[in-house]
Amino acid sequence: MANTPARTDRGTTPGQMAGDVKNKAQEAGSAVAEKSKDIVSTVTEKAKDMASSVAGTAGNVASAIGHKADDAVSGLGSGMQSLGHTIREKGPDSGVLGSATSAVASGMESAGRYLHEEGLSGIGEDLTNLIRRNPIPALLVGIAVGFLVARATRS
Repeated sequence: MANTPARTDRGTTPGQMAGDVKNKAQEAGSAVAEKSKDIVSTVTEKAKDMASSVAGTAGNVASAIGHKADDAVSGLGSGMQSLGHTIREKGPDSGVLGSATSAVASGMESAGRYLHEEGLSGIGEDLTNLIRRNPIPALLVGIAVGFLVARATRS
């Protein structure tokens, strides 16, 4: 009887009970791991959805701001055209002042028409094309502007 393992009241040995406990712990651990994976997956999906929503909203806001800026530039262009017409109507017709008034009015009307028709996107495209055609002068102008800004903000 010294070699026989002790039996519990259910007829199982302590080794079998330990194995059962181990199996149950492994099953519980598997269940917890599976549940954790599900939770992580759900949280990841929610985060992706939220990020997508935020990105969409930011895009819409940026688009709305761009349209408002284009509208403002278009309004500025219309105002400049109107001012050019007013200068032409109210200014002198002949002489040195007449020719100066006519030149200023023409310039205002032309610039106003350009701003009204092209907007910010047209200005950006024209500026890009100008820089592509003249890269060295554009670089020098950029350096000069940077120098002037640095001087102005240094004091």
